[in-house]
Amino acid sequence: MQATLPAAPAGALSKKKRLELDSDLDAKCPTQKRTRSQPQPWLPPCLLPLSPPPAPDPVPAEATASRLGPYALLEPEEGGRAYRAMHCPTGTEYTCKVYPASEALAVQQPYARLPPHEHVARPAEVLVGTQFLYAFFARPYGDMHTLVRRRRRLPEPEAAALFRQMAATLAHCHQHGLVLRDLKLCRFVFTNRERTKLVLENLEDAFVLTGPDDSLWDKRACPAYVGPEILSSRASYSGKAADVWSLGVALFTMLAGHYPFQDSEPALLFGKIRRGAFALPEGLSASASCLVRCLLRREPAERLTAAGILLHPWLREDPRPLAPSWSHLREADQVVPDGPGPEAAQEEAGDREVGLYG
Repeated sequence: MQATLPAAPAGALSKKKRLELDSDLDAKCPTQKRTRSQPQPWLPPCLLPLSPPPAPDPVPAEATASRLGPYALLEPEEGGRAYRAMHCPTGTEYTCKVYPASEALAVQQPYARLPPHEHVARPAEVLVGTQFLYAFFARPYGDMHTLVRRRRRLPEPEAAALFRQMAATLAHCHQHGLVLRDLKLCRFVFTNRERTKLVLENLEDAFVLTGPDDSLWDKRACPAYVGPEILSSRASYSGKAADVWSLGVALFTMLAGHYPFQDSEPALLFGKIRRGAFALPEGLSASASCLVRCLLRREPAERLTAAGILLHPWLREDPRPLAPSWSHLREADQVVPDGPGPEAAQEEAGDREVGLYG
């Protein structure tokens, strides 16, 4: 089986990441990333099933033949960084992530460190060529960002069942010395058609810690999910606490149908995040509201740890929504509205401003 690989745009394989504005749910956060720029000399041996280099080694941006061993690369995704692929002997479809071969150690280091976990996707196979590394992942059934965009706010029982899996993923990574950094809804994908089981799609942007200190210096994040400490003038910040903030943004968005901090201008958006004031959606149970506030605290040291999230009452009980679910309204073509920003919500509430520490 042979297929023609469409030409990817120049520079499609660049992994450099910068803060870019993305203020609503109609578009996902920027997806261009890079792995750790310099592999460390102490890297442990790779534990992934490495295959012999395919021959010839196709270059994704220029190749006309797309056959890689038993796989055929089909159309590109994410601007050429990933491809839909098919395992020709079985007809099984995969997502193929493509990285420069020079980054092979850095790409595989997080998988070598992290023990397998039911909510973290691992490559089914890795092919290493002379110029590129190809990692093949099982095809998902959509992602959390798309689900929230279609459904608007999720009812609390459903949100709790999904968020519990997300929190368990983060706790497992933190326990074994990984900071995820680029944590957001679209990174969690479904493994079943019913869209009830989640996995973290990959460890592409994870940072491997060398000891108990989780201080990071490189500032990267999706704007809607970035923590206030990353936007500050501090030289370093707690990577684990920043992950918890991002997870709090994800939870708020699942329950509200819009981001907690929004603005069309980057400077205004970042100013709102630095202040840390947000308005909780109406109808939330007391325990759900408590958990959101415990995650979106402006001071990193005051946030729950990833392990502590799993002990919160909202994830240990059967939450009952106090307001009717909107999920039955406007199905496939529905676009999640931006919803009121913090200022608008506070004007509606008068003096009932919702802060972080109430």
